[in-house]
Order: sequence, then C-alpha cells, then structure tokens
Amino acid sequence: MALWAEADWIAAIATIMLFVFLGAGALIASSRKPEFAGHPKGLYMLFFAEMWERFSYYGMRAILVFYLAQHWLYSEAKSNVIYGAYTALVYITPVLGGYLADRYLGQRKAVLFGGLLLAVGHSLMAVEGTGGQDDPTINVFWAALAFIIVGSGFLKANISVMVGQLYKLTDTRRDAAYTIFYMGINVGAALGTILVAYLGQTIGWGFGFGLAGIGMLAGLVVFVLGKGALNGAGEAPAPLARNREMMLYGVGFASVAVIWALVQYQDVIQGLLAVSGIALLGYVLFESFKLPKEARERMFAILFLISLNPIFWGLFEQAGGSMNQFTDKFVDRSGVPAGIFQSINPIYIILFAPLFAAVWQMLAKRGLEPSAPAKFGIALLQMGLANLVLVWGAKAWGIEVMTPVILVFAYYLLATTAELCLSPVGLSAMNRLAPKYLASLIMGAWFYMTAVGNFVAGKIGEATGGHDGVITKSGLLSIYDMFGWIAIGVGVVVLLLSPIVKRWMHLDTLKDDQLAGESELGEPQAAGIKTDGETR
Repeated sequence: MALWAEADWIAAIATIMLFVFLGAGALIASSRKPEFAGHPKGLYMLFFAEMWERFSYYGMRAILVFYLAQHWLYSEAKSNVIYGAYTALVYITPVLGGYLADRYLGQRKAVLFGGLLLAVGHSLMAVEGTGGQDDPTINVFWAALAFIIVGSGFLKANISVMVGQLYKLTDTRRDAAYTIFYMGINVGAALGTILVAYLGQTIGWGFGFGLAGIGMLAGLVVFVLGKGALNGAGEAPAPLARNREMMLYGVGFASVAVIWALVQYQDVIQGLLAVSGIALLGYVLFESFKLPKEARERMFAILFLISLNPIFWGLFEQAGGSMNQFTDKFVDRSGVPAGIFQSINPIYIILFAPLFAAVWQMLAKRGLEPSAPAKFGIALLQMGLANLVLVWGAKAWGIEVMTPVILVFAYYLLATTAELCLSPVGLSAMNRLAPKYLASLIMGAWFYMTAVGNFVAGKIGEATGGHDGVITKSGLLSIYDMFGWIAIGVGVVVLLLSPIVKRWMHLDTLKDDQLAGESELGEPQAAGIKTDGETR
C-alpha cells in the first residue's frame, strides 16, 4: 500500500463506500418491517436500482471520448460529436419509453425491459476487438450504444415516476423521498465514474466497461428481487394481452436497430433535431393560442425557459467531452486518470443541494427568492463564469505549462451551482405552469431541448479541435472564452427580461386544479436532482 498512487487511494475509498452502501441495502432488505426510517422499503429498492443504473451510465460516460479517440481512432473533435449525438439520443428516447409505459406496459415492466437492454448494451461495450475504424467489431460498439440509448428511454423517467406512486399526493414525505432517491442518483454517478474510469484508463477498456455492465446487472437483480416492496406501484394501467405486450417489446428491439443506424450518422441526427425541434416548439406555440390569456402567457413563459436549454446544456455537457479531454492533456493531475474528475460534479451536488434547498426556502420566507427566470439567468452567468475562470486561470499560469488541478475543481464548482439554479427549477416550472392536458407534451419538450443542448455540446467540443481535429490548449481556451462571454451576455438579457416573464407566469392566480401534476410526471422536485445532467 505504501506504493499506491493517488488514483489507487481514490479507487480504494470509492470501493469502500460502495460496500458501505451495499451493506446498508442488505440491512434494509433483511428487515421484516414494511418501512425503514419512516419510508416504505420500496423507496430504498428503487434507490439502489437507480444507483446501479447511474453507476453504469456515468461510469461509461467518463471514458467514452477517450475510448473513441484512443481505441477506435477517431479524431478528438469527431469523438466529441459522437459523444454529443449519443447523449442527445439518450434524452430523446424517454419520450417513447414514457409513452409506452403510461399507455400500455406500466412503469415496472418498462423499467425491467429497459434494464435488460441496458445490461446487454453495457456488456457489449466490453467487446473491444482490435481497434480502429476498419475493425468489424466497431459494429458491436454501435450496437452497444443503441441498446444503452433505447434502454435508457424505457428506464430513465419511469423509475422516477414509481417513487411518486409509493406515496399519496397529500403525503408530506414525498419531497423527502425524492431527496433520498436523488442521493442514489448522485452516489451511483460518483462511485461509477471513479471505479469505471480507474479500471478503464489504468488496466483496460474492457475492465472499465465490464464493471459498468456488472453494475447494471446488479441494479436489475435488485429491481427484480424487490418487486414485492413496490406495493403495486408501476403496474400496467389496464390488463395487457400477452401478444400485445410482446409486440411492444418488439417495438423496443426495432428501435435498437433504428438507433444503431442513426447514431453512426451524426449529421442526420443534427438535421432531425433541428426539424423536429422547430415542429415541436411550433406545435406548443400553436396550442398556446387556443388558451385564455393567463394560461397562454404561462405557455409563453414555458417556451422562454425551454429555449435556454440548448445554450446551458451545450456548455455544461462539455464535462464529459472537451473538458474531459482538456483535463487529460493539459492539467497536472498527479497521475490520476482524467475520467475520475467527472465524479466532482455529483459529489458537489450531494454536498450543495441541501444547502440550495435551504437557501431558497429561507429567501422565500422573506419574500426575496428569485423567480424561476431570474434563477435561469443566474445559472447562465455562473456557467459563463466557469468557462472564464478556467480560461483566465490557465492563461495566467501559462499556456506552455500544465494547468493546476485547482482550476478544474473551480470550473466544476461553478458549473454545479449553475446546474442547481436551473435543472430542478426548470422541472418544477414545467410542472407548475403547464395545463393538465399538455403536461406530458411540455415535459417532453423540456427534455427534447435538453437533448438539443447535448448535441450542441458535441458541436462546441468539435470546434475545440480546430481544422485538423486535434485539440490544442490555446484553441480550446479560445472557444471556452467566446462561449463564456456569450453565456454571460445571455444571462444578463434573461435577468433583464425576468420581471416580464415572471408576470407571464401569473403565480398569484395559479390553482391546484390548473397544475400539470405532482412529481410522478417523471422527475423529482427536490433541489439538485441530476436529470441526467438527470438530474442532468
């Protein structure tokens, strides 16, 4: 142990923490009481199932751009585009999975099917082949991404819905339940990132991706064994004929084939996102003009907030792309694999989310809480400042020398506080402002524009590679500087417009029967939920 490097110690601590959580899970599972610490046991089962799913997803995300560039030999710029297309599709497929769950399968079967697809996908990621784009094994890689994308679509929102179904709408424990659940999301993200990145970047890609696959299988086992703890939550809305159920699963497998072809052609994805995005927002606007004045203006506020998603997530999602590559190439990491630094964000989320929730409540009691649009403006200012702090610090230290790691921590600190001002606030605003009959459409539009932001992230990352596709320090800092100022400029405009948008929201006349619904629409209400970005 005396010869251990910093990365070894980090991985060891993460392993210990993982076993601590597993021990706690075993303790809860062995209890014969229907509740634990004041909550139904089903909540903790969903906690651990989601923890393992996030373990696998974020673990893979931490090393994907490196795998693309170093194993499949794509340029660093192209790796960013593929990464952006992949994460964009992950945010779009929940529209299909959520629809099939709501109408036919029920959330439990949808999550189970999604988990199976994810387990297959993560397992296929461990098939490396010889590498290079001429290796036929690359088709297995595309298949792995396709299974993960479609599997996420069936699992992503539906497991969050099931948390809400464990409680009555009037149950005061609901917010606390989602806070516990969100801890599972971020604990899984942090531990998975550390352990998968450690194995993948120090021992071999197959070991890292293999661990991600094992994590997904573990989550699936937890979900299957814990069925009884759900007390009927997530069951189908009506009895479903066996042949109809099999047909729906067939739709899922057919979607894998479509995504397998689509993910290989990022330009096609870009065109589809643009056309369908304009069509979606146009339809929302069309529906808005059918509503009375106050409801119509609330829809205008929704469209305003949704339209900010692409720029925010386009910058925030540099984390898994160009920022990951910057950390790998130009930061003094003391030998710690670059992918491990992806764990900083979920760790910050765990630390700061309760603080943000308390601050918002304190300000609200004094009548000082910023409005939702003002919080969006603050989020954009912080995201822009994150970029500029990294640029200024790296230039002050010297372009020719390795950048100190403290700047990476500072970047993620500002990005995380920005996320806490936008992501949970936006989800809450969509739920509060949307008319009941448009609730699912509005939530779908929110996630759709988040998907657009993820694709924008890939294009921004591509720009950091210049004309030859190789990321340079000066080139990356130049792009970050430009988009940092753009984000700050947009943030200032949003703050100036926020009083107008707040008036459009008509919060003083909102009534319970006008609300889109409670958290069971698909996402938690507690501050800091990673909507992943999740959370995000």
